[in-house]
Amino acid sequence: MKSCNFKLYSFILVLVLILSSCGTRKYTVKPSEKAAKAADAMAALKSKDLYRFITDWTGVKYRLGGMDKSGIDCSGFALLLEKNIYGHTLPRRSKDQAEAIKKKNKGNLEEGDLIFFSFGGNEVDHVGVYLNNNFFVHASTTRGVVVDDLNMPVYQNAIVKTGTLK
Repeated sequence: MKSCNFKLYSFILVLVLILSSCGTRKYTVKPSEKAAKAADAMAALKSKDLYRFITDWTGVKYRLGGMDKSGIDCSGFALLLEKNIYGHTLPRRSKDQAEAIKKKNKGNLEEGDLIFFSFGGNEVDHVGVYLNNNFFVHASTTRGVVVDDLNMPVYQNAIVKTGTLK
């Protein structure tokens, strides 16, 4: 009987040591492939002013009608970016911004070009600014200002117009 208890206690001790060692082990999380590619797109920007602008605004939360660091919407972000980086004047609403551009093939987009989306029907209801390598920056309604992969199906299925300012 004592031999059985000794084996049981030994087993419990070994189990506790294994579990506690796993709990104290520090895991290093590699950046996701998506995040690494987004970082590469940022590093490849031709305009360092654009790089600084995006990093300064990254993470600012979404707020419909917002135009400052307390919250910004997609068209407000595109308007400020185009004004501050390229000296271009854009209308305030994304639908009107889409009317102000010269249409361009998606495969020929360049840094600073605009990408328009329709998530709720046929009308333009979202805008982003193209960076490079199929990445763009925008004010996401759920994540705020972020750099995203244009190849994601959610974006591919919603693109309605791309282009440059006239």
